[in-house]
Amino acid sequence: MSVGKIFKFHDDLDTDQIIASQYLLLPTIDEMKEHTFESLDPDFPKKLKPGDYVVGGENFGCGSSREQAPSVLKALGVQAVVAKSFARIFYRNAINIGLPVVVCKELPEAVRTGDEMDLSLSEGAAKANGVSYSCTKLPEYMQNILSEGGLIASLNKKEA
Repeated sequence: MSVGKIFKFHDDLDTDQIIASQYLLLPTIDEMKEHTFESLDPDFPKKLKPGDYVVGGENFGCGSSREQAPSVLKALGVQAVVAKSFARIFYRNAINIGLPVVVCKELPEAVRTGDEMDLSLSEGAAKANGVSYSCTKLPEYMQNILSEGGLIASLNKKEA
């Protein structure tokens, strides 16, 4: 992974705050992504650059089990989501669609929106503001799923 800017969010951030339910009626993820975090920061899609990071607190992605929540983040170019903890269904949906999600207990308290971070999935480490943080190291099979673009892409590749 590489260096990217951090966009920090609060504890218990739910999927309705990532992508509100009224936008689920739009026909494509590309159309939905323009409304990501609209209730918290209407300009988020314009501010985020591909390769940036989303950082959250405890229970990131709680609420509805909609796959569109991690999908709009991936479509915008979010490199990874780093949080103290994740709602289980958001975590699985993110891995399934190929969006890296990493648990890092200390980092969220120590960073702000606009800080830069470097994340290594293979080493389970992040660095921000000159400080290194230990993160959950994803098992190799999960890293392979992510590198192949998600679970379905990974399974299709194995069948070919």
